[in-house]
Amino acid sequence: MRATVGRRRATVALNPRKRTGLTNVATDDPILASVAGRYASALFDLAKDEGKLADVEKDIVAFQAMMTESTDLRRMVLSPVISSDDQSKAIVALASKAGLSPLTTNFLKVVAKNRRLFTLTDTLKAFRGILARHRGEVSADVTSAIPLSEGQLTTLKDTLRIEVGKDVQIHTKVDPALLGGLVVKIGSRMIDSSLRTKLDNLKTRMKEVN
Repeated sequence: MRATVGRRRATVALNPRKRTGLTNVATDDPILASVAGRYASALFDLAKDEGKLADVEKDIVAFQAMMTESTDLRRMVLSPVISSDDQSKAIVALASKAGLSPLTTNFLKVVAKNRRLFTLTDTLKAFRGILARHRGEVSADVTSAIPLSEGQLTTLKDTLRIEVGKDVQIHTKVDPALLGGLVVKIGSRMIDSSLRTKLDNLKTRMKEVN
């Protein structure tokens, strides 16, 4: 009986339509005011309450990588014709195979049951943004033509930290179409000319190394 009650509480806590008092995060990112943002806030609140933020963050990174690598997974997540039950079963099976925590697995199941899997990419991104703000960090999306090395990531983090005055949590994505370019987005803000110069210098060093 206690286990059943616990699962019910978790389901309610993870459902933005039933939860009140969600995290009030000041941001210039409109995504946090969206459906995806509300789901991300609900997950963050519950993970924080249960002391599972590190576990959930690890799960989020792993699941984002799975979505990046699997066309079938992205198709399933975005499909309007697959039933919520089938989506839920598929998501739970994938989460189990990947070794995701019960909290994250339950969250994904709730999102599927509510027919909101199409928001998942934005939800996971929003969660990491909320987590970064909680830690006093800034979240930056970085797209590069090739995977960045550890040294390049360190240099980029140092450059961004000096510019914005805070530690920066970098989320990377590879897009070969950039032809050696490097795109950095911090929230919805545009990169100013001084930072662009620094990034251009970094790109030059990257070309020399590679």
